[in-house]
Amino acid sequence: MHSSTLLIVLLGLMAFAYHFGRKRAISTAGGVARISTLHSLPAYYGLYAALWAGIPALLLMGLWIGFQNEILISIVKSELPPAILDGMSSGQIGLVVNDIKNLASGAIVSGAVTPEMQAAADRYTQLDHIARWAMWLAVLALAVGGMAYAWAKTKPTMRARNRVETIFMVILVIFSSIAILTTLGIILSVLFESLRFFQSVSPLDFFFGTLWSPQTALRADQVGASGAFGAVPLFTGTLMVSAIAMLVAVPIGLMSAIYLSEYAPRNVRAYAKPTLEVLAGVPTVVYGFFAALTVAPVIRELGMSMGLNVASESALAAGLVMGIMIIPFVSSLSEDVINAVPQAMRDGSYALGATQSETIRRVIIPAALPGIVGGILLAVSRAIGETMIVVMAAGLAANMTANPLDSVTTVTVQIVTLLTGDQEFDSPKTMAAFALGLTLFVVTLTLNVIALQIVRKYREQYE
Repeated sequence: MHSSTLLIVLLGLMAFAYHFGRKRAISTAGGVARISTLHSLPAYYGLYAALWAGIPALLLMGLWIGFQNEILISIVKSELPPAILDGMSSGQIGLVVNDIKNLASGAIVSGAVTPEMQAAADRYTQLDHIARWAMWLAVLALAVGGMAYAWAKTKPTMRARNRVETIFMVILVIFSSIAILTTLGIILSVLFESLRFFQSVSPLDFFFGTLWSPQTALRADQVGASGAFGAVPLFTGTLMVSAIAMLVAVPIGLMSAIYLSEYAPRNVRAYAKPTLEVLAGVPTVVYGFFAALTVAPVIRELGMSMGLNVASESALAAGLVMGIMIIPFVSSLSEDVINAVPQAMRDGSYALGATQSETIRRVIIPAALPGIVGGILLAVSRAIGETMIVVMAAGLAANMTANPLDSVTTVTVQIVTLLTGDQEFDSPKTMAAFALGLTLFVVTLTLNVIALQIVRKYREQYE
């Protein structure tokens, strides 16, 4: 008795409640001829019945699925002989519980199967079977009860439309609150871990230090792992790679948008725009391979032919390929914004004797500037958050350099590096990733606020 099957049955019951809710509303009004006596359309009465049949049952089903496993495990653990769990740590108890669940499902266990474990697995299977049947009965009973309640409340004078709209408003508020609270939870979790990190490492050393070597000693006698958490090389590497990418993406993307929206014939636009947007669907790992195997060797050979010392992994290679990847973001968003400029503004400019290029420079671009800036900001955020291309083409070395031909690393790459593998989340090395994430968040937020202020000021002058 799978939960997906119950969900399908519940949706069918909601459709049944909707259909007969409409019919009951019409019948209480005295038939189709007297349907005008209803306060709301019959569809609202059907929706009211369907919502009463579905929402409480879906909530009960979600809570049941969420807590069922924990309750069953607690019951099985309480029935195990005390000698089995005595002296075990929480990790060892978790391993025993996992073996019991694997044994119940027929999977491989980590050790020998004892009679006690087999009995516990059989008991878990029995309880799981009972719980599933109980969930079916409880959910369907609640759905039928809600449907019956809605039908009993159905009268011609009932404000069904108002009630349905109120329910949908509550649902929208709940989902909006979930999105906001999730964002707030992410910010607070990063903030708290960052504060723990700054209790071990001075903020001055982190923000102004020029040496990044986050290895910490695992033993008291270990040498060469004291840890250095100066993040300036990471900031400079991030800025360098992002700047190179934007120098490639913004001119090409903006010029492409202007050509496609203002100059290109219809048949050219029909093929050129989808072809350009294909770049946005290419996985970043493919761009990483292209940067590491094609672009980086070409840059190295060109540099050596001119007598320059070029690293095998360079910021220039990563930035160029990242810029190619970002072109569709700038081009597509800018083109949509330019096309949204009213045709009357173009016609007015032409009526005053302006040429097409003058109209683009002095009318269309200023009118579309807020949207263009928004697209560029999105591209900047995409560049700052990119990881795979930098790992494969720019390397992991935290070098503080202004030379784009050297190997560099970025903030996002170091976050991934610090959190990869089995890590202890109470060490400065791991908590440094949260400090980097908080810094990246604050910098991005500050740039967005500044850009919005600039756009607002320009828009006020333009209007």
